[in-house]
Amino acid sequence: MPEATYTEVMLAVAQGFEIVAALVIAIGLIWATYFSLRTLVRTKKGDTAYKAMRQTFGGSLLLGLEILVAGDLIRTVAVEPDLDNVIVLGIIVLIRTFLSFSIEVEIDGVLPWRKALVSGATVMKRAKQQADDVEPD
Repeated sequence: MPEATYTEVMLAVAQGFEIVAALVIAIGLIWATYFSLRTLVRTKKGDTAYKAMRQTFGGSLLLGLEILVAGDLIRTVAVEPDLDNVIVLGIIVLIRTFLSFSIEVEIDGVLPWRKALVSGATVMKRAKQQADDVEPD
């Protein structure tokens, strides 16, 4: 059985990051759906459930995007570190940074420099706490 080359191992590691990111987003969608439905049943308020869904799933998206950037970084730096790939990585990071920025503004409702930066996990935790604090009707 031939030994895997460094390039093959790094490609596998990058693919592992992509799989983890896809799982984080998929599981985040399932969790956000469950959580928002639970909030809707407890509060009977659609706007509260919608906000819980948006914040919880937005946090999952942020985390998934961060993991995808790590996978792209490994693929570019470790596998094919030529100028073209570095430029493509830069463009991908810019696009994902813009998406993360947009999602964060959408979740928090304020620009990041007006509020302390938070991670995706913090957003999800805050959404759960807010929904748990709401008294059922």
